[in-house]
Amino acid sequence: MSRSLPQPEEIDPEETRPEKTGARRRSGESRPRIQFRPQPEPRSRPRARPGRDLTLPPWGFVLPALVVYALVVLYPAVSGVAYAFTDWSGIGDASFVGLANFRALLDDQRTLDSVVNTLLLTVAVVVVQNLVGLLLALGVDAGIRSGSLLRVVFFAPAVVSPVMVAFLWKYVYNPEDGAGLNGLLGAVGLGALRQDWLGDPSLALWSVAAMVVWQYAGYSMVIFLAGLQGVPPELHEAARIDGAGAWQRFRWVTWPMLAPALTVNLMLSTIGGLKLFDQVYAATNGGPGTASETLSTALFKEAFVYGKFGYSTAVALVLALFVAAVSLVQLRFLRAREVTA
Repeated sequence: MSRSLPQPEEIDPEETRPEKTGARRRSGESRPRIQFRPQPEPRSRPRARPGRDLTLPPWGFVLPALVVYALVVLYPAVSGVAYAFTDWSGIGDASFVGLANFRALLDDQRTLDSVVNTLLLTVAVVVVQNLVGLLLALGVDAGIRSGSLLRVVFFAPAVVSPVMVAFLWKYVYNPEDGAGLNGLLGAVGLGALRQDWLGDPSLALWSVAAMVVWQYAGYSMVIFLAGLQGVPPELHEAARIDGAGAWQRFRWVTWPMLAPALTVNLMLSTIGGLKLFDQVYAATNGGPGTASETLSTALFKEAFVYGKFGYSTAVALVLALFVAAVSLVQLRFLRAREVTA
């Protein structure tokens, strides 16, 4: 506990003048003594009661959020896992069927096709979206005058509703010769490339992938831009002095420093690709046939079209476990190659 020093009493300035002091010495008069008056000790703070941890949040603030989280997230998730082992049709009681839904999943060709389509769509979206996002980030970070405007333009599609984007691209993919992309191709003399983009089974999945890349490439660009801002300019200057060219500076300086941003982008795009639903359902509804069917659209149809809620929850459980496994493996691999300046 700190104690305040005693304060001296007020001293008359006349007593401290040199002539007065010299005269006092010559006359043998002793120097007046300074008396210190003790000051009262400050009040100490009240001590916390023994056994009370002040760092714990008050339960009155935390409990409502925990109750809402349990009702909205935990209860449906646990119920879904339980229904995956039943034959529930959405109405009435459910009977326990063990692993029958999972065995039926392995024998369902429609579901297996949706698994293949989901993987192909995810790989295409992850690779192209991040490549385009990286190129856009390098372009707008090059110090061009309209860089700020271009950032807004490229990022704008990411804030638009996926359903709205799907309907917009349905117009772009209009199979009529004079409409949308086909009309543009005809106007520039490439009429031979006109296609039924969403009606052709060999093109429908890739047309959806292009739609998703267009919407979220700006999102990846923003994350890469954040990574580029964290690269120290001294490293580029040192590499330039050593004679490194533009490609060598990118390969050995910029690219390793972008590893954290790359990890975030790959994680987000992979998870988004594996559970893609809105754009596929609004643009093609999984068609033609099962050409663009994904796991998300397949389990939706099993539940709300065919009334097989038990089977659809089994598909959803497999999808959730698959997304979690891929994400953990990907995160572990990417984190191992990250470097810091």
